[in-house]
Amino acid sequence: MNKLEHIFFDLDHTLWDFDKNSGLTFDLIFKKHQVNIKLEDFLHSYQPINLKYWKLYREAKVTKANLRYGRLKDTFAALNYKVEDDLIELLSKDYILNLTNQNYLFDGTFDLLDYLKPKYKLHIITNGFEEAQHNKMKKSNLLDYFETVTNSEMVGVKKPDPKIFNFALKSANANIENSIMIGDSYEADIQGALNIGLDAICFNYHKTDLAPEIKKVNHLLDLKKYI
Repeated sequence: MNKLEHIFFDLDHTLWDFDKNSGLTFDLIFKKHQVNIKLEDFLHSYQPINLKYWKLYREAKVTKANLRYGRLKDTFAALNYKVEDDLIELLSKDYILNLTNQNYLFDGTFDLLDYLKPKYKLHIITNGFEEAQHNKMKKSNLLDYFETVTNSEMVGVKKPDPKIFNFALKSANANIENSIMIGDSYEADIQGALNIGLDAICFNYHKTDLAPEIKKVNHLLDLKKYI
């Protein structure tokens, strides 16, 4: 590999602690709308259902609206908790409005970015929605670290589609040979990057059983071993 110059990060589940922020948001809106369900039970069912819907969204099998409604509908159904469709729609909208007000990042995020920023040009590639991702980065004081932010709505495709990686590389004036991708999703981030010859490191937040040849870390600061 040539001298590393550009580092591309995923946002959700990589720097921005999606599960923690999401849990705080559900706690807030359930109290507001008097949804009497144990938060721990809800999140236990919701988190895998949410990941399933994001996979369908990446594959263009559901729309943004389907994702936002369906993940809630399916979770309540799995828990045999009866909720009217109108309330699900209201919860879906309130969730999006309040989620970006949360600003918890993974341990070591600022230490890592402060370590990398003087040496490399940093960028974001995300499948998240443009306005939401911008607000998340603004509220959590991430914006100033990154020179470019590429999202799937901007490109019209989602990771792991090669087009979003190539778009991000072009926007950053970067080459595959002097760049690396860091993300939590093996399918979207790691395999997507490797498919175009872009080096990649998995932040193994999900504790996935990965092949030995895949570079991986369990804590963000462990990235210093590679970079």
